[in-house]
Amino acid sequence: MIKVFLEYPDKALSRNDLLNLIWGVNFVGDPKTVDVHVRKLREKIEDDCSKPRLIETVWGRGYRWRKEE
Repeated sequence: MIKVFLEYPDKALSRNDLLNLIWGVNFVGDPKTVDVHVRKLREKIEDDCSKPRLIETVWGRGYRWRKEE
């Protein structure tokens, strides 16, 4: 998942985008699995998961990797 975020920095990726890019278009399951994977990734890489700096939630769009400023 982190590889996909790094390939598309600053681009908001929807759940469906992430599902297709990571698991493929034939994925069968709950799309909310993306939320769980994002949360677990944040737990590993963020200093404070309640205030993520790297993987940002873009309300109504999805998630994006924020480039360091």
